[in-house]
This record gives sequence, structure tokens and C-alpha cells, in this order.
Amino acid sequence: MAVAPGNLLSCLCRYAIFGFLVSSVVYSTIFLFGSENLQKNAAGLIQKGASSLNAYSYGSHSAFDVENVHYSAQQMRVQAARRGKQVEPNTHAIDEDFYLSKAFGNAMQPSKVIPYYFKADGVFDKEEVTITTLITENRFPVFKKLVRNYRGPISVTLWIRDDEFSDRHFTALHELYESEPLLRQYVDVHVVVDRFDFQLNMWRNVARLFARTDYFMLLDVDFHICTDLKRHLKENEMARKFLREGAALILPAFEFTNEDDGVESATFPKDKKIVEKLAQNKKLVPFHSVKFAPGHAASNYAKWYTTDDVYQVTSFNWKYEPYVILRREGTPWCDERFVGYGANKAACLYEIYISGIDYYVLPQDFLIHQSHAYPESKRSGGRKLNGELYSAFRDELCLRYAKSMYLANELDTPKAENLKSQCQQLKGFETALKEFPQMWKTDPPPHL
Repeated sequence: MAVAPGNLLSCLCRYAIFGFLVSSVVYSTIFLFGSENLQKNAAGLIQKGASSLNAYSYGSHSAFDVENVHYSAQQMRVQAARRGKQVEPNTHAIDEDFYLSKAFGNAMQPSKVIPYYFKADGVFDKEEVTITTLITENRFPVFKKLVRNYRGPISVTLWIRDDEFSDRHFTALHELYESEPLLRQYVDVHVVVDRFDFQLNMWRNVARLFARTDYFMLLDVDFHICTDLKRHLKENEMARKFLREGAALILPAFEFTNEDDGVESATFPKDKKIVEKLAQNKKLVPFHSVKFAPGHAASNYAKWYTTDDVYQVTSFNWKYEPYVILRREGTPWCDERFVGYGANKAACLYEIYISGIDYYVLPQDFLIHQSHAYPESKRSGGRKLNGELYSAFRDELCLRYAKSMYLANELDTPKAENLKSQCQQLKGFETALKEFPQMWKTDPPPHL
């Protein structure tokens, strides 16, 4: 297939940048593995912490009994599909650390994942929606507000840096969990310990993997659910139908124009009509509508104000990053190569969309952002690098999903409509589709 010189140069530049990012990750990983301390930790970072408070004592930074609690000794049992003539048990044991290193193999390694560091006492209906979110210690106060407000299943990933202060963060976690009975009732806490800041998509995947219901919500911890979401989902048969079929449900997100108005969530509106009035008075606006309008514009706020029905997103764009409820099974995972701020959530939602999952907006429910300072110095560099990665990533996804759908005889089905609508903008995409029959022979789909 002929490639125009300009297109070729563009591709080469993209892959040169992509190669630089990959080599940087490899170099930093090799450098870290060269550390004697990290070599010791590679087999199991921070063999500390315990769901049992017997290993915990207040007032000490050396609060965890390393000898009694060895998470690296945990094993998973895999049941064989068929049993041979051997006398041994029909299962195979795999070290949990080894298994999880593969499960999160695209993230920066080594990284210690401790599932269910705390496991909620509650037993949840499979039809419930589990909020999946991620926190560091500085977000504990707003996380506690989320728990008190939602009063439903929550699966949270807590990141702790692997350094001399890590025990203090574990101490703070125990104090948090003991301070609020609702955490013990509703919240499963999964801890990630490593030296890599802002592996946001990896942290999202951890929270989702260990969620205990069939549906989950991707939510940033500083967003307040202003309505009775659980009741509305039970009453809205159309919304439940879309969820069961694998579609995504969106809650429109807002923010106050005066940041002081967005500090205390107890004062936030709970009714859609009040939101509309505040919006008319310019006191409440779609989230980041000034800083980054494409991030939420496709939710079509003008329509949301005037409808009582679930409606489909018809103007999806690759910068769209709403807060969504999804089915846990069958939904693509967030790509863990995105590290740092910028494009990480958009990349996740873009892949979900072109995989064939349609987006629908809930008519009565909404979120409002709780104001806080943004450390811009930690974000700007990540945005630039992730922006370059995201450009190459979209090209990769278009060709990968096109090939997958072609081989599954799905390119001429409704499942491929999202793919075609987004990827036809990619130069050479239509030509590649026409050449697929010469590359891979497939049988025609069976007649129904």
C-alpha cells in the first residue's frame, strides 16, 4: 500500500516519539532494578499491612508485623478443566504476586498489588453498581464524604509510595478505616505500593478487577453524586436494559464558576430543575467547559436540561471523558501505558467506544465537582507526552479493532459503527479495510 511522503514522515515522527517514551520507561525500570533495595523488594514490595488489626498498633510508624504478614506468600488455586490420571489434586497453585504481575503487565514494574487489604463486611447484590475510584492519602477526607453519600459498594485503589514514609501511610489508612463504620460496611480497599507516580489507568484497573458486582462506575473521588442514583437506576427500566446489554451510562458533570461555592458538597443542589436555574444564572457550568470544552461537550447539556428520557451520545469525539457506568464483563480495560496526567481517561473511554459500546446519558442524575487546587506543575509534562502517545494509540486501536472485527465477521454489523465513525478520519484506514480480504481469508458469516 503506497504511503504519501507527508503521511510517512508524520508516522515516523509519531513512532520516534513513541519509541522514546518506551525506551525511557525501560531505562528507568532497569535503573530501578539496579538498586539493591529494589532488588530485595521485587519479590514482594512492602510485605506489610494486614486486614487483621492484630498486627497494628497506634502511635508507631513501625506498626506492621512483617514476620506474620507476608502477602508475597499468598497463592491462587487454578482448577484444571480436565483431570488426567495423576493422583495429585486437580488444581495448580500460582503465586499471587506472579499472577498479578501479568495481570498488570503493561504498567510500570515492579509494583506490589495487595487486593482486599480491607474487605467490606457488606454482601452486595450483583445488580448493584460499584463505584471504582483511586486515592492517595491527601484525598482521604473527600473519600470519606463519598462513602457517606453513596452508601453502596465501593472498590478503591490506594497508592502508597515505596519509601521510608510508607508505614505512616499504612497507619493513616488504618485510622481512616477505623474512624468511619460505613467504610467497613461498603468499601473494599486495594493497595498499590511502588515508586511510580500517577499510574492512573493501572489503578483504575485494579479497582475494577476486584469489584464484587456486575456493574461499575468510573468516578474521580472529588465528584459528588448529587441524586439518588441507586433508586433512579432501579426505577428506570430503559437504563437497566442498556446496562444489561453492555452499553455505557453517563452522568453529566458540573462545576461552580465560583470555586468557593464548590467546597462543601452538603450545599450542592439535588434537583435537576435547580441545576438548570443555576446554569441559566452562570453559577454552574459543565465541567471544564472553559478549560477543556471537548472533555464533556458530547453529553449535550442543552438536551439534558429539557428531557426526561435516556438519550444516546451522537457526537462522540476522541477527547470525550465523561463519568460512566459500565458492565464489568466484556468492557475493554484501561490501557496502562498512559502514566501521568493527560489523555489517560480519554484513551480508556475511546477504546471502550470503538469496541462497539454505545454511550447513553441519564436524564435525572448528575455530578458536581468539589473544588480543590490543581498542582499544574505535575500535570503539564504528562499532558504533552501522553498527547503524543494518544495520537499513535488511536491509530493502533483503529487497525487492531478493524482486524479483530473483520476476522469475527463483524465489520458489517452495528457493532462496527462506532469504529468506522471514528477511524475513517485516519488516513489510509478505508484503503486498509479494502485490502483485508487479501491479507486474511475468512468464511462468510452464517445465515440467520
